[in-house]
Amino acid sequence: MNIFKVKINFEEADHESIELPIAEGESVLDVCLENGIELQHNCGGVCGCSTCHIYVNKGMDNLQEISDKEEDFIDRAVNPRINSRLGCQCVVIDGDIEVTLPDQSGFMGH
Repeated sequence: MNIFKVKINFEEADHESIELPIAEGESVLDVCLENGIELQHNCGGVCGCSTCHIYVNKGMDNLQEISDKEEDFIDRAVNPRINSRLGCQCVVIDGDIEVTLPDQSGFMGH
């Protein structure tokens, strides 16, 4: 199994960027949860909502392709962009990636 790197940037000004290992077949949400990084996932990470919405800055080709279902949920996310993905669906297949997590402070239930 190959191990790659994921660089995680944060929209919140008081959060420093962090670089973490990510295994082939692992999602950005998995890495966040394993490392105590707050990324909302109301559906439990099964592509059933849009709360784990993130932006992929680099390495989009190193991720599993986006599904129609994922695209539907991204359309409902806050501030979707062309490089939007759901963290639970950002599964690394080959190579390093860099992502930005939207500001998580706007979610209820902290």
